[in-house]
Amino acid sequence: MCQAEIAGTGSYLPETILTNFDLEKKLNTSDEWIRTRTGIVERRIAGKEESSSVLAAHAARKALESANIKPEEVDIIIVCTSTPDILFPSTACFVQKEIGATRSAAFDISAVCSGFVYGLSIAEQYIKSGRYRNVLVIGSEVNSRIVDWTDRSTCILFGDGAGAVVLKRKESTESCGLLSSHIYSDGNLSSLIEVPKAIGRSNGLGDNDNPDKFHIRMSGNATFKVAVKRMTEVCLEALEYNGLSKEDVDLIVPHQANQRIIDAVLKKLEISSEKVFINIHKYGNTSAASIPIALDEAKRAGRIQPGCLMLVMVVGAGLTWGAAVVRW
Repeated sequence: MCQAEIAGTGSYLPETILTNFDLEKKLNTSDEWIRTRTGIVERRIAGKEESSSVLAAHAARKALESANIKPEEVDIIIVCTSTPDILFPSTACFVQKEIGATRSAAFDISAVCSGFVYGLSIAEQYIKSGRYRNVLVIGSEVNSRIVDWTDRSTCILFGDGAGAVVLKRKESTESCGLLSSHIYSDGNLSSLIEVPKAIGRSNGLGDNDNPDKFHIRMSGNATFKVAVKRMTEVCLEALEYNGLSKEDVDLIVPHQANQRIIDAVLKKLEISSEKVFINIHKYGNTSAASIPIALDEAKRAGRIQPGCLMLVMVVGAGLTWGAAVVRW
């Protein structure tokens, strides 16, 4: 039986650090206000020449090295991003060129914060079907390019970065690797989080000339409520699907969007915070890069050991949400 094993992880964070104290100088806000409402202390900001593909390539190389896989052995590159280098070609093609994965297919997917879990789900199907052996899944974002730095309700939340994993086919009769993935969306809630700049849509009103249309817009309170509800539901579904209980979970790696959202989901699930890996205080919300960065850091910190049962959960614009269960 083909299993999809996470064989390697990697991440890359830009060098520039933007702290809450830096934001105090520009906005009507404070370090205490940001920390108590989000859990964020600082975030990373990409340099002028650091696009999503540049960050992704750095993370990809580290993941390949971790998995002991050569670039030419990669069958597919999936880049999960909502901040692509350009409209087309895909950011994945730029990454393919940069790392020398000359024999792979390469494409992007856009599910915003949920992108990485969506990417895992796609990779899982290719591997478990026996079609491909090595799939590189990358989440990479330069959110700093699409936030309104005068809007304290959103700009405090986001940061830049990239994370990657190599999923490798493993023949095993035991349940291991990516046990299952569960993804959902509800387009009726698309206005909760959006960048309203139109590319393929024209309303004839000249709105596309408004620079504010390039920026993230979010309904914070409404997003909070639906995020907690959907993530709780999909986590319970994922555990039930695999015949597992909450007590079986060794580690939860959540999307690092807001500490209060994470805390609320844990409360509903009745799971101790000691089982959760958190790095939102260092990086803020890095969207599709959030979970793979956290996976890489958790692994390097010794939080992930052989046999560890992990629950990954996410919610994002679309509205999209999902969960995955992984046996390391």
